[in-house]
Amino acid sequence: MATAPKAKSAYICTACGARYPKWAGQCQDCGAWNSLQEVAEPRRRSVERSIGYAGVIERNAIEILADVSPEERERVPSGIGELDRVLGGGLVAGSVVLIGGDPGIGKSTLLLQASAALAAEQPVLYVSGEESPQQIGLRARRLGLAGGGIRLLAETCVEQILAQAEHAQPRVMVVDSIQTLYTETLQSAPGSVSQVREAAAQLVRFAKQRDTVVFLVGHVTKDGALAGPRVLEHMVDTVLYFEGEHGGPFRIVRSIKNRFGAVNELGVFAMGDQGLREVKNPSAIFLSRHDQPVSGSLVMVTREGTRPLLVEVQALVDDSPLANPRRVALGLDQNRLSMLLAVLHRHGGIAMFNQDVFVNVVGGVRIAETAADLPVLLAVLSSYRDRPLPLDLAAFGEIGLSGEVRPVPNGPDRLREAVKHGIRRAIVPKGNAPKEGVDGLEIIVARTLGEALAAVF
Repeated sequence: MATAPKAKSAYICTACGARYPKWAGQCQDCGAWNSLQEVAEPRRRSVERSIGYAGVIERNAIEILADVSPEERERVPSGIGELDRVLGGGLVAGSVVLIGGDPGIGKSTLLLQASAALAAEQPVLYVSGEESPQQIGLRARRLGLAGGGIRLLAETCVEQILAQAEHAQPRVMVVDSIQTLYTETLQSAPGSVSQVREAAAQLVRFAKQRDTVVFLVGHVTKDGALAGPRVLEHMVDTVLYFEGEHGGPFRIVRSIKNRFGAVNELGVFAMGDQGLREVKNPSAIFLSRHDQPVSGSLVMVTREGTRPLLVEVQALVDDSPLANPRRVALGLDQNRLSMLLAVLHRHGGIAMFNQDVFVNVVGGVRIAETAADLPVLLAVLSSYRDRPLPLDLAAFGEIGLSGEVRPVPNGPDRLREAVKHGIRRAIVPKGNAPKEGVDGLEIIVARTLGEALAAVF
């Protein structure tokens, strides 16, 4: 009589998935501290090693790159334009998309709306490990979705899910969430590093072999990173992050990784009683449009993926009662704000060592590019001197440590987007000034920080 394979203890890093035979304080692969967790895994047969993420590996199947015929796969619209934009133009057959975000941000709502739109033309399987079919039905009714073509499955065992998927043969499958699944080949609890990694590997193999689009919902940690091993993000084709302020009306879906489209693409949604609604013109909602000019406010032209975007930067400078004045940045890097204030002191002659400085990007947008440097300093100085800036003024540009204003990519696209929203004056770096100008726009060229400050103050 055959006996069950004997379990063997091992320690796996929760940050990168590296495996060790004994516990250590630091992972030698990624350098994370106190990240090793003990798991009990049975010995698996060597035949499984011939199976990769993309399916069965053929031995001695070496090919010449020039002989491989590239096949342009047709994209399938998801029925939600902003989601298609983030994905690079639509769904690609056989792709695996991982969506992460804070609890209650709208991940399940977005995927249920997309499933309802896709189910009108092709079979869709919605697998839930957190909710019952009755709960999903109540949400669909609240959102006003028909859902007649969506097949529901409440299951957490990966082998059972794949068996049902083989029978149903869906073209799109949603798994909510990957942290609730487990595989019978492992003895550790669902959500552990080994379970998440192996469950995701089986789903990725199924997607590649059956040309099925698989959406995986992922939990996030308190730091905002996706829970589970870091290898999970390497296994999938696309990683999307759901962002937004709790209680706020807007939600942002950002592409962090995409093998089939642009990285850092942005999709904007508005949350309401009927679920998520697309925002076709996000620049209009991120601009406050004050009736009168106010100090500390300036329009910035940023770029997210392939989309130029106008957002409002607000700054508040006030006398600080503290020995170490506060530097608070919402939507921007706080360390970069401190650096910009040091440049303003050294090359602008304006010291704020006794002032609290607060900077906020309106609408909950997070700006990672350096084009925000110049508008941030202009807004800070506007608040410090209590001198409002014109409502039809916009700016963008990177500030160097020597006080120069450096150009940023895609300057013409930014200027054209600014004109569409009523901007009549723009402060830009010399390298971004168009030779022929832009109709209806006065362009102010700034080579240094001093020239930019002198143009408006």
